[in-house]
Amino acid sequence: MAAQAEYFIETQLPNHQKHYGSFTFPSILSPNPKSSPSSLSVFTEAIKSHKLFLDSLLLKSGALLFRGFPVKTAKDFNDVVEAFGFEELPYVGGAAPRTNVVGRVFTANESPPDQKIPFHHEMAQVPEFPSKLFFFCEVEPGSGGETPIVLSHIVYEKMKEKHPEFVDRLEAHGLLYTRVLGEDDDPSSPIGRGWKSTFLTSDKAVAEERAAKLGMKLEWLSNGVKTVMGPIPAIKYDKSRQRKIWFNSMVAAYTGWEDARNDPVKAVTFGDGQPLPADIIYDCLKILEDECVPIPWKKGDVMLIDNLATLHSRRSFDPPRRVLASLCK
Repeated sequence: MAAQAEYFIETQLPNHQKHYGSFTFPSILSPNPKSSPSSLSVFTEAIKSHKLFLDSLLLKSGALLFRGFPVKTAKDFNDVVEAFGFEELPYVGGAAPRTNVVGRVFTANESPPDQKIPFHHEMAQVPEFPSKLFFFCEVEPGSGGETPIVLSHIVYEKMKEKHPEFVDRLEAHGLLYTRVLGEDDDPSSPIGRGWKSTFLTSDKAVAEERAAKLGMKLEWLSNGVKTVMGPIPAIKYDKSRQRKIWFNSMVAAYTGWEDARNDPVKAVTFGDGQPLPADIIYDCLKILEDECVPIPWKKGDVMLIDNLATLHSRRSFDPPRRVLASLCK
C-alpha cells in the first residue's frame, strides 16, 4: 500500500463523506502534488500500476471519487475506464434512455433535469447486471444535480431492524417487476427506453429471444410491449464482503417508474403478486435519504462505484449538466 503515495493521495470532502470506523465512504483520491506533473497518460499508467491498491480500496469503501485529474473529454474518460481493465457490459434490459458517445461510454440517464432519479443498484431488476459502474462529469451542473450514494448493507441492516417481517417476506418471495415499453425511446421519461433499444433490435422475434435470456416475459400491445421480470431476489449476499445487501429496485420502481404508460404502484410487487405496503416503501426511502452521501460534481470528476456495495440516485438540477457512464461486467 505504500506505493499509493507515489501518485494518489486520499483527501477529505467535508459534508460529503461518512465515516464507518475503519473506512470512509466514499474514498476520495487526488493527484499527489509531489509526484510528476499530471497528464492523462500519467493518470492511466498510475491506474494500471496501482491496480491492487485501487481494487482493495474499492472493496473496503464501496465507491471511489477521483478529483483533480486531467480528464477533460469523453475520449479521455474512455481511456480511464479502459485502464482499469474491467470487461464491458452491454446495456441490454436496462430502463434508462442512454446514447452511446464513444467507445464504451454512454450518457447517464437522459431524463429531464427537473426529475429526480430514485435510489437503485444499476440494473438490479435483471439477472445480468454490472458489477461496477463509472461516472464522469464532462459539464458541471448549473446547480443541484448531485449523485447521492448509499451503502447497501446499511440499508439492509436498518430495514431488517425496523421491518423484520417485511424483509423476511422479501427474502422468501423476491420481487416481480412490470414495465410497459413504447417502440422508441421517450426522452421525457426516466424509464423511457423503448423496446427496440432495450433489446438492441427492431425484430420482435429477436427481442423475445433476448428477453427470454434475461428471464423476462413479453406481452405485445398495440403501442408497445409489457415486460414482466421475476420473481427475482430482492436481497443478495455479497460474497466478497460476507454480508447481505439491499439489492433491488423496489423504491425506484414504486416511486419513480411513472410515465404515460406506467403506474408505479403496479410496477413492483412481491414475487407472489401481492402488493407492497406503501408505508414501508416510503420508510425505506427515508432510510436511503438519511444514510446517503450526496456527491456534488466538479468538471473532470470520475466516480467508480461497486454496484454490489452501493446504490445511487440523481437529484434534480439546473442545466447545463452532462454526466457520462460506463458499465462493467
